[in-house]
Amino acid sequence: MGQRLANSLANSATRFVCHGCGASIDAALTLPFCCPNAGKVGDDVDHLLLPEDATTAVTAGASDSTELNPFLRYRHLLSIYRLARNSGLSDTAWNEIVNRLDESLQGVDGTGFRITPMSLQVALGKATGVSGNLWVKDETSNVSGSHKARHLMGVMLYLRVLEAARLPLADGLRKRRLAIASCGNAAMAAAVIARAADWPLDVFIPPDASANVVLRLKELSAQINVCERQAGEQGDPCFLRFREAVNAGAIPFGVQGTENGLAVEGGRTLAFEMAEYIRSVGQDLDALFVQVGGGALASALAQGFALAAKTGMIARSPKIYAVQTAGCAPLDRAWRGMGDLDLSEVAAHRSRFIWPWELPPVSIAHGILDDETYDWLEITRALRATGGESLVAKEEQVIKAHNLARARTSIPVSATGSAGLAGVLAAPAQGGNVAVIFSGVDR
Repeated sequence: MGQRLANSLANSATRFVCHGCGASIDAALTLPFCCPNAGKVGDDVDHLLLPEDATTAVTAGASDSTELNPFLRYRHLLSIYRLARNSGLSDTAWNEIVNRLDESLQGVDGTGFRITPMSLQVALGKATGVSGNLWVKDETSNVSGSHKARHLMGVMLYLRVLEAARLPLADGLRKRRLAIASCGNAAMAAAVIARAADWPLDVFIPPDASANVVLRLKELSAQINVCERQAGEQGDPCFLRFREAVNAGAIPFGVQGTENGLAVEGGRTLAFEMAEYIRSVGQDLDALFVQVGGGALASALAQGFALAAKTGMIARSPKIYAVQTAGCAPLDRAWRGMGDLDLSEVAAHRSRFIWPWELPPVSIAHGILDDETYDWLEITRALRATGGESLVAKEEQVIKAHNLARARTSIPVSATGSAGLAGVLAAPAQGGNVAVIFSGVDR
């Protein structure tokens, strides 16, 4: 790298900072995947890279209302857009990168990224005991049928920016395969985006993955690796095999923020859309119930709403309620174990609070049965900041929520996708404006 380019990048860095150890990296010089201090022998710090948000520069123009693609509409709130501009690419060049990939997505999946619907569901609200208004954000019509593609689009756009700006980090990237561990929606999203980008993908899935999902993955040319549980092995075998692939050189293309600091940021666009919509109808959100597996969705929503409040898109963040099932609730266990400890103390001793669920996870909401909540610390931070709570729904509540979702709305949501609604059933009666996310089309 020439000294002039090095000086330029140093003066306009797009930085990611680890919320556990404070390490800082420049995304133009170092891939912002894992924290550089993660994995050291004897280390028990919770490492996760988060983008520094340039809120002061974008307060007046956080949203471009002329755009319907969220990666264009909210580009000023994305670190990858700032990296593009800092690296010499114009606003037009960014639009071309996004539009070219979006057109390819339409060819592969029949749809590209657009603002998804949010609607007041009166009948469903009454059926679930909400005395105020129940709003549903419908992600079943999004790319690949869930919100997961938002996370992975952010990662792919970063790779495309590295290439377009001809940054040294792009050297050799195309020789590395993408890798993801998933049981369904995330794998589908990864396969769709990888195919659109013409990038080879390895998918690590459990033996009981849906036959429809497996068939579609094959159609999208993903390399499927079925991962059996092995005696004496702790944690999700798919995730363990994924990590082995990454250690061997694969690019982490999953939705666990601990493995790729870019993965959560793309999901923030969901919160931006919800914030803009609720403001447009003259309302404020009081509570948001969100299903939690690996934690990327809840983490992204919490960060997105916090950023929306900082930039003036909304007056305040809603209370965040994190919903898990009784068959697998590692986040709730951590939340109860933390008490009122300072989060810096919690971050320094990860294994005291979060570890893999000991029993094989079981629930109709199969897609949130992650053995471990990887993005747990940012969720607990949000619960504290907003006055929210961790909730564990009984299996009968998860089933009831899905039945009500299908009977009282026209949204073709899966049991996983409606699991946040089970939290409404598990919580005390709710008033005001309550929101849930329906994400994951019933296949």
